[in-house]
Amino acid sequence: MTFLCSGGSVTIKTGQRTLLIFDFGTKSIGVAVGQEITGTASPLNALKAVDGMPNWDVVAGLFAEWSPQLAVVGLPLNMDGSVQELTFAAKKFANRLNAKYRLPVETCDERLTTADAKARLFELGGFKKLDKQKVDSVSACLIFESWMAQQYAG
Repeated sequence: MTFLCSGGSVTIKTGQRTLLIFDFGTKSIGVAVGQEITGTASPLNALKAVDGMPNWDVVAGLFAEWSPQLAVVGLPLNMDGSVQELTFAAKKFANRLNAKYRLPVETCDERLTTADAKARLFELGGFKKLDKQKVDSVSACLIFESWMAQQYAG
């Protein structure tokens, strides 16, 4: 698959894209930037949100800085895979990203990413590393890892 960037002057192929990944929450939205070519993601500063609405100027700054070809939003599901109220809010956020930035936005199951993020941060520095914003952005990195595993399984 090939995506054309602004003006059609640059072609970015699947496997070489830059992604912005979001761990949606009503008070905080974790953010990471991922690179398909390396299969790695780095946490960015989490976004403060009010009822799931971030400061869209800050989001616009992220899109301008990183020029992603794709965004991925974590989809919060119940442990049995069923949807919950937050699932619909995350989908709405994904739809808004798609409408505002005119790029593909995918969702990815995010079950257990917060627990895994807390465990990773605790390993790195104990309780003092368990800052909410850090947890949310490391969760976004884990969402990227799950998304990559789904894309390149087989």
